[in-house]
Amino acid sequence: MQIETFKVFRDLVDSQSFSKAAKLNFVTQSAVSQQIRALEERFGVPLIERSNKHFGLTREGELFYESSKYLIAGYDTLVHQIEEMRNIIAGPIRVSTVYSIGLHELPPYLKHFLKEFPNVNVHVEYRRSNQVYDDVVDGSSDLGMVAFPQPRKLIKIEPFRKDRLVLVCSPMHHLANCKEILIDEICKEKIIGFEPDIPTRKAIDKIFRDIGVEVQPVMEFDNIETVKRAVEIEAGISIVPRATIDQEVKNGTLIAIEFKGQPYFRPLGIIYKSGRVLSPAMKRFIKMLHEQAHEAKE
Repeated sequence: MQIETFKVFRDLVDSQSFSKAAKLNFVTQSAVSQQIRALEERFGVPLIERSNKHFGLTREGELFYESSKYLIAGYDTLVHQIEEMRNIIAGPIRVSTVYSIGLHELPPYLKHFLKEFPNVNVHVEYRRSNQVYDDVVDGSSDLGMVAFPQPRKLIKIEPFRKDRLVLVCSPMHHLANCKEILIDEICKEKIIGFEPDIPTRKAIDKIFRDIGVEVQPVMEFDNIETVKRAVEIEAGISIVPRATIDQEVKNGTLIAIEFKGQPYFRPLGIIYKSGRVLSPAMKRFIKMLHEQAHEAKE
């Protein structure tokens, strides 16, 4: 029995999907089914409850799952320790992140890292916030990067950096000449918002609630790029992370206005699965993100 068999079983249970387990292990869905059947024949017991309603494990399956996690963790630790002894920084890193971070925050860090470690292959997947957490838990991604990171079962969070939130408007808007503005001065403006389930939208809604104002956006979008395009055509104003509009401000298509008094921030976090054995490449990547973020603040 090979270690890959244990990994296939673990990934199947974590993802509760034969297709996802197949994708994670670069095999066909049929091959996953065959390996599970082979395991059941080997031990003479069913490991998975066959039901159309839900994915479940038998008692023997639960035991095999826990043992699989233990064996794979031990094997991964051995491999990573040998790599560290040989000072090998190579291999894949799968990163799942929201659009605003992946498009505007991550690129300069990624460029710096790949220049120093050219043998590492970083694959970035753009996802909605809740999907980033799911990807990390089910093993589809090694690391996740999210805004307003929330504690969740099986998730380890490392704070990354903070983005300042600013008001953004078209150069033709009547607020365009303002250098600063109070948050309660924009309540009667047409506001372009993110969709309600997006963490940045929830945080902005809380800012308005704290000052006793309820705001209903005239438009709602699920990503920063569409929000910016709507502001550019003068459909309204918006509150966005400053780092996501640097290029538009430079090009003169958007105006950024700071808030008077208390500043507002969007915290970013790096997430990975609790108990996950990180490869030397992943450790170096996380370390570089922290170092570069710290240097940027100074």
